[in-house]
Amino acid sequence: MAKKFSNEEITDMLDKLEQMHPNAECELKYSTPFELLVAVILSAQCTDKRVNQVTEKLFKVYNTPYQFAELEEEELAPYIFSCGFYRNKAHNIISASRDIVVKFGGSVPTSIEELMTLAGVGKKTANVVYAVAFGGDAIAVDTHVLRLANRIGFCDSDDPLKVEKALMEIIPKDKWSHAHHLLIHHGRYTCSSRSPQCKECLISDYCRMYLNE
Repeated sequence: MAKKFSNEEITDMLDKLEQMHPNAECELKYSTPFELLVAVILSAQCTDKRVNQVTEKLFKVYNTPYQFAELEEEELAPYIFSCGFYRNKAHNIISASRDIVVKFGGSVPTSIEELMTLAGVGKKTANVVYAVAFGGDAIAVDTHVLRLANRIGFCDSDDPLKVEKALMEIIPKDKWSHAHHLLIHHGRYTCSSRSPQCKECLISDYCRMYLNE
């Protein structure tokens, strides 16, 4: 069962996470909203480090929706092969690019609802692009956020949408996007899946898993 945290406790946890991860931000490298969209699609079941290695070469050849819309899947596949699930990702990136060109005049849509009409774009991807590229307020629930939300006690669910809703209810709206990055960094560098570093964690006194509640 989820723990009940006061507003003061939530603020204290966010402040302590900020102390631990002062540079928490999106680690995907991009220069336009479209490049970010492509990078986020590629990041499914793949590390940001690998995606950055792939896009560093890819974006030197193709970096606009118009260019990707003209590609066939077999032309894109060799560039993104190492990201895994490359056939599906190639299909989605090309399909999304064609929709951006035809339906949105070549510009990445700026709302979560419109973003989710693009191929390969679910709620998590839409939230990332909306928050990072356009400065919107959103909490994207990836595997790190899902794991930490349950471990700490913010919620008790394996459903990303339910976790997103729970976090939106307890975290102030103007902190949603940054809290998402804080949780991701905490999950990557401190509260990892297999070997959480609880002794180095500043919020362990709040954590349901650490307190064995």
